[in-house]
Amino acid sequence: MSKLILANDGIDAVGKSLLEKAGFTVVTEKVAQEDLASEINSKGYVALTVRSATKVRKEVIDACPNLKVIGRGGVGMDNIDVEYARSKGLQVINTPAASSNSVAELVFAHLFNAVRFLYDSNRNMPVTGSSKFEDLKKSYSKGVEVRDKTIGIIGFGRIGQYTAKIALGCGMKVLAYDPFVKEAVLKLDIHGTNGVDVTINTVSLEELISQSDVISLHVPGGKMITEKEISQMKNGVILINASRGGVIDEADLIAGLNSGKISHVCLDVFENEPTPNEGLLKHSKISLTPHIGAATNEAQERIGVELAEKLIEALK
Repeated sequence: MSKLILANDGIDAVGKSLLEKAGFTVVTEKVAQEDLASEINSKGYVALTVRSATKVRKEVIDACPNLKVIGRGGVGMDNIDVEYARSKGLQVINTPAASSNSVAELVFAHLFNAVRFLYDSNRNMPVTGSSKFEDLKKSYSKGVEVRDKTIGIIGFGRIGQYTAKIALGCGMKVLAYDPFVKEAVLKLDIHGTNGVDVTINTVSLEELISQSDVISLHVPGGKMITEKEISQMKNGVILINASRGGVIDEADLIAGLNSGKISHVCLDVFENEPTPNEGLLKHSKISLTPHIGAATNEAQERIGVELAEKLIEALK
């Protein structure tokens, strides 16, 4: 069997080294989407790894009969026709454990950004900071603390639970909703101690939506937040989405912001990537990042290692 692996969206050097030590040749040169199938076939690749950029749809799967494994460096696999690939005998793997902490930390980077208006201040200070300093100071004088606020976490898997740990460390009350999780015991690692166990019992989606000051989404897909859900939220709620684009209706989101029902929105993902809605990009109450939840050095190394280990096992 061929030992060629195409890492079309790259792979961390540590993961690449593990694969090479196991006897595989890993090619990281990017292949254009339209040339993907022909390149896989002409070079004889047995495994393809991707992140979010490369799409592996039915057409590619059908055109590559010698492909054995599709690996996703990350959690979400909406860029892969997973069930179809598996029905054709391919193994499809991802790395759900590797990026949880990085995504959770980004959630709180956005939250602190929002409650102290940093995203807007960073836009305006370079332009008018020297001429309108006092005006800007007044504009940003009504920040709020996150301590004693309630955060609602929709989706309580690994990332949701890491988010909850940070929230508890900040003194927040945590409400969690997940149809597949009734209870979770979170171990809070505190340096110099043996840690503290905290039990979180999940609640209904309706209770979470109506009682949360901040709502953070950590779900694999589906339209979770529309005008209906927004109408049931607290006035001045903050919404954060670092999961998948499309889980919040973007038109309803903008309407909620413009009405004042939502005070701030924090987005790392969008319905239309890589060309997000201009109304979101230019809105004065939205904190924005370009889908970088897992984009830390530490997470990328963990992703590379987990992906390599799973590929080695799958290609035995």
